[in-house]
Amino acid sequence: MLISIVVPCFDEEEIIGRFHDRVTAEISGYGVDFELVYVDDGSRDRTLALLEERAAADSRVRYVSFSRNFGKEAAILAGLRHAAGDAVVLMDADLQHPPELVGRMLELHADGYDQVVARRTRTGDRVTRTLLARAYYRLINRLVDVELVDGVGDFRLLSRRTVDALLELTEYNRFSKGLFAWVGFRTATFAYENATREQGRSKWTFGKLLNYGLDGLLSFNNKPLRAALYLGLLLVSVAFLYAAWIVGDALLNGVDTPGYVTLLVAVTALAGVQMVMLGLIGEYVGRIYYEVKRRPHFLVRATNTTRNAELTRR
Repeated sequence: MLISIVVPCFDEEEIIGRFHDRVTAEISGYGVDFELVYVDDGSRDRTLALLEERAAADSRVRYVSFSRNFGKEAAILAGLRHAAGDAVVLMDADLQHPPELVGRMLELHADGYDQVVARRTRTGDRVTRTLLARAYYRLINRLVDVELVDGVGDFRLLSRRTVDALLELTEYNRFSKGLFAWVGFRTATFAYENATREQGRSKWTFGKLLNYGLDGLLSFNNKPLRAALYLGLLLVSVAFLYAAWIVGDALLNGVDTPGYVTLLVAVTALAGVQMVMLGLIGEYVGRIYYEVKRRPHFLVRATNTTRNAELTRR
């Protein structure tokens, strides 16, 4: 049995050596063959040079380096395409995904599970972040067509048939959390304590997290568009009732002082609603725009593996 460890990297020169040593030391004790597939997502530091050094010293190391930064979703896809293992483990390079948990994943995989997911507890997180995350997952699970679990991310083991199923999903706008849930298969989940980043800073700024959350909201449903339709019908009904009331009041009591304030508020509110609806429709149209262009998800600058070369060119 061959295990592939897929590791997206972006400016990780400070920690990549420590990560490699810990992972190889841990998995070497399991008695399985393994390979490490590093995906350099256009790093600006010496990450690629360090990966090349590791690959020269260790035949189990594979690396793929992008021509620029294409984002973590593209890095995950590239790693899956180049992974040759019977099972694939996705991990971050910052050691916030403890390598010691891979053994637990392999045990559950041996019991017949196609996906083994490590669910991070929110111990140590700021209260505001925890509350926002819980509110977000409550909202999104009422809207999307798949179930997303708070604390569940990319740290998981995937069987070969699960990986093959994910590779069949060639959409350009990728939201891996939703894709993992969409393909299904037998899944086991276990919790682990949140680990702090050992070195450097997280690349996930508030803006990136917000955009990622919007991707999750829009990628697996069209309910916001249906909500826009319902809101439009509601506004039309309110406007009709208000117009009927104004006409009836004028017929019974005559014309009173013109309602300039009411008119101004109504026009401003409706203009705001229209802009929100146009923006929502624009998000969906923009996704269609990117899909029909059929551009590749990433471009490779350097690699020492040719696995799935045909898929890489898509």
